[in-house]
Amino acid sequence: MNLHQSRNYLDRLWDELAIPTLEDYIRIPAKSPSFDRDWEANGYLVSAAELLRSQVDRHGIVGATHRLAPADGQPPVIVVAVPAFGDARGNVLMYGHYDKQPEFEGWHEGCGPWTPVRKGELLYGRGGGDDGYAIFSALSSIGVLQDQQIPHPRCLILIEGTEESGSYNLPMYMDMLADEIGEPDLLVCLDAEAGNYDQLWRTTSLRGIIVGQLTVRVLEEGVHSGIAGGIVPSSFRIARNVLDRLENSTSGQMADCLRVQIPPTVRHQAAKTAACLGQGVIERYPWAGETRPASSDPVQLLLSNSWEPSLATTGFEGAPSMDSAGNTLRPQTQLKLSIRTPPTLDAARAAQSIKQLLEREAPQDADVRFDIEAAEPGWRAKEMSTWHAKCLDSASRAWFGETLQEIGCGGTIPFMNMLGTRFPDCEVLATGVLGPHSNAHGPNEFLNIDTAKKVTGCVSELLRQATQHVG
Repeated sequence: MNLHQSRNYLDRLWDELAIPTLEDYIRIPAKSPSFDRDWEANGYLVSAAELLRSQVDRHGIVGATHRLAPADGQPPVIVVAVPAFGDARGNVLMYGHYDKQPEFEGWHEGCGPWTPVRKGELLYGRGGGDDGYAIFSALSSIGVLQDQQIPHPRCLILIEGTEESGSYNLPMYMDMLADEIGEPDLLVCLDAEAGNYDQLWRTTSLRGIIVGQLTVRVLEEGVHSGIAGGIVPSSFRIARNVLDRLENSTSGQMADCLRVQIPPTVRHQAAKTAACLGQGVIERYPWAGETRPASSDPVQLLLSNSWEPSLATTGFEGAPSMDSAGNTLRPQTQLKLSIRTPPTLDAARAAQSIKQLLEREAPQDADVRFDIEAAEPGWRAKEMSTWHAKCLDSASRAWFGETLQEIGCGGTIPFMNMLGTRFPDCEVLATGVLGPHSNAHGPNEFLNIDTAKKVTGCVSELLRQATQHVG
């Protein structure tokens, strides 16, 4: 494969097609169903899916067919089927998603979740890096090969619309599309993180997630805080109390029911990753004031982020805004909890343990309830075959000028566990562009365009070599 020709192809296609379309895509507030209960009536998810699908033909991929696979009351899946090119064998499944997280606050002046802003190689706006770029990366990785008349395997591209809501309808679509999916030899997931922008990163594990709502009720209605104080307990205090059962508020230590034994091989990999990233493990976050991480050891931080549980309180209800907060003892406190679990933990069983832990023997017999909204398992990658490892390393050297690196990630991609369970022998590359400060899910999310092109080039090389080793 001619590297210079490949770079020129990607520069031209992304500048003329991918980036302008991604700018239009960012303008669509295509929030995942968990964040837009009226998604069907609003039509944004379908509009985003149709926009991305409508650009497939412009890539000029020989034999490509595409459609939206709909189901009643469910966001559609974009399905793009590309037959094998030349005398090639193998079956490749490529994955991404088009649904987005909600707006969040704190965007830079002039930027916003639905306002695409280009600053050099960075494209700001919700969904560009997580994960609108994926369909363009998948298609252009195929196009690079066809442009040079190089054989590639048959490829099926699936871009779903509920990943940010836990991919709740993906099993249904996997069953619906079973004949088209077939038995994949290789999976390429383009929704993962990157430790930096200097090399290709392969994700080796993902944590699971448990999402639920903790509700603490002490009254039927709010009352005068002076008249009730000292007699009626604070719902917020009780919430703090029961949360301490889940997470020690001083040490941050999580309950034993959420912990697993970390394998020695994982510790060894974390040490290699820490040696590569150094203080970048810490500096990738926008720290406020003198805030510091739980440890100064990058190895421990990587393990804590990838193989240990953690809690984030992502929502709060039951309190008025600061400018309208009167001297009233509130009747209830509601907290949205996002609990990340180790890759090998049974998330469904752990969710039930958490429910029992939080609800039992409430202080002062307050009404405490934990409603589970989602319990998605994590995933651990199997070892790469020799050819796969050598291919990714050589591709990283060619496109980035640095060796391949591996990392365990703290996020969750339910599709990875689904596919690993159905197709345990499938070779897997989980990679992505979400490097330092890209801030997916938060304000000022951006897509690093140069990194997206380089990741695409590496995927192209993987498809080229797959024809010799799979099928």
